[in-house]
Amino acid sequence: MQRELRLDGVGRRYGLRGPWVLRGVDLCVAPGALVRVEGANGTGKSTLLRLLAGIDAPTEGRVTGRPRTAYVPERFPPALPFTAVAYLTHLGTVHGLSRRAAARAAGQWLERLGAAEYASTELARLSKGSSQKVAVAQALLAEPELLVLDEAWTGLDADARGELERAVAERTTSGGAVVFVDHDPRRLAGAPDATYTVRDGTLRRRTGHPDAPAGPLVAVRAQGPPGGGPPADALRIAASAEETRPGSYALTVPASHSDVLLRALLSASPPWHVESVHAQEGPR
Repeated sequence: MQRELRLDGVGRRYGLRGPWVLRGVDLCVAPGALVRVEGANGTGKSTLLRLLAGIDAPTEGRVTGRPRTAYVPERFPPALPFTAVAYLTHLGTVHGLSRRAAARAAGQWLERLGAAEYASTELARLSKGSSQKVAVAQALLAEPELLVLDEAWTGLDADARGELERAVAERTTSGGAVVFVDHDPRRLAGAPDATYTVRDGTLRRRTGHPDAPAGPLVAVRAQGPPGGGPPADALRIAASAEETRPGSYALTVPASHSDVLLRALLSASPPWHVESVHAQEGPR
């Protein structure tokens, strides 16, 4: 069972006498949680994500309950002596997959992200956008329990950005946790369970109603078997679910999670009948 990741009184500075980048950070990331981290440039967001991913160790405080983690850095090092598929296959084996399973997952993620044609291209010859697709693919290969994304959407084309949003929804729906930083305030709007701000070296949870949907929503009406509610996977990501008549429900979900909601309904046993799907705006 996946454990809860906890940071207790965590601080980080570089060098014995360097200034504190972060100090007194308390944070709990539960299985299935989607957490957004905000803050101005240079405030320590990337340092926090590196601590969560286990790339950096805290200077003080404790990190406990670390799950199996994958990380997409802000800058991916492209000048590695691999082709895209060889690099991903290697990383898959590092994450515990067999070589065959790693190669299969590499091909699937390159296809999903629109980079299959570059599978045999050396990393050093890839464009920035294609390199970023490889960086995203390596983090998703082995279905991590914690996915840490530092500006992971930067450089991706529109289709790949949408695919990464769907991957985030898939991870949280299946019980994995995701922590992300992105410069676009509309990214995954309405979906995060919590939003934190890094300011003056400290971490603060955003007050008000951070869990309320704030962006575009999709409304789905669906009919299921009598006597039972929507599938658990659908309820986990739905912003609201209302029974309109026996066995029939109106569900709303952030637009970024709509494909995952529909998949949960259609793959249920027995499958649900989707009556209508339409976009609607969340509150402003």
